[in-house]
Amino acid sequence: MTALRVTMAALCLVVTAAAVATAQPGQAGAEEPYAPPRTADGQPDLQGIWQALNTAAWDIQDHSARAGVPAGQGVVVGNEIPYQEWALAQKQENFENRLTADPEAQCNMPGVPRITYMPYPFQILQFSDRILILYEYVHVTRTIYMDGSPHPEGHIDFWMGDSRGRWEGDTLVVDVIHFNDRTWFDRAGNFHSEALHVVERYTPTGPDHLLYEATIEDPKVFTRPWTMRMPLYRRQEADVQLLEYECYAYSESELAADK
Repeated sequence: MTALRVTMAALCLVVTAAAVATAQPGQAGAEEPYAPPRTADGQPDLQGIWQALNTAAWDIQDHSARAGVPAGQGVVVGNEIPYQEWALAQKQENFENRLTADPEAQCNMPGVPRITYMPYPFQILQFSDRILILYEYVHVTRTIYMDGSPHPEGHIDFWMGDSRGRWEGDTLVVDVIHFNDRTWFDRAGNFHSEALHVVERYTPTGPDHLLYEATIEDPKVFTRPWTMRMPLYRRQEADVQLLEYECYAYSESELAADK
């Protein structure tokens, strides 16, 4: 009996020690945060070809399948978009007329953040004073200025806004203003005004993954700021490259075929 008690006591000590070791941060075996590779100037290296794999292009909120639209889980944190009363009615009208009213149907540049989660890849290139993002969709090119310069004064009517970036640890934070009011967030009619202010965050979570977050603020349309969140995936093909999606050319062909 005495030997059994000693054995049980020893077993309890082993289990307790293991539990303490597991709970202590920094102990051997604890998962360390991902440390991304660095560029020549010491910044996190986000370069590569990336793509979102979700259904946010059709609807950024939870949605069921319908003709031509796959079912999907939303990317809006909490799944609620805090529209003002008048704006909610406008969103519903947009949805009813989405096949013709969606700016994407007119081959317009889709704006930020929508272009990030459209079903086309994009490429990030880094330089000491700027970051370029090249998009497959209609060859859109976006410059994120990293030199500490402020946004230009006044309101400027840009499709893709004006982007100014900075690093917060390993996260690229991009402040974007100077939009027009002619882009939507998706094909479901979610929209904004020219007062849109977007703050993007690109955080590397592994060698082939980025966590993308976009906080939306527009006092003319929404009652409070809200956020989208999704992973982005590095394309893995050996010879991967951006190809072409010439929306204007396809639209002109369709118009000619209808005549």
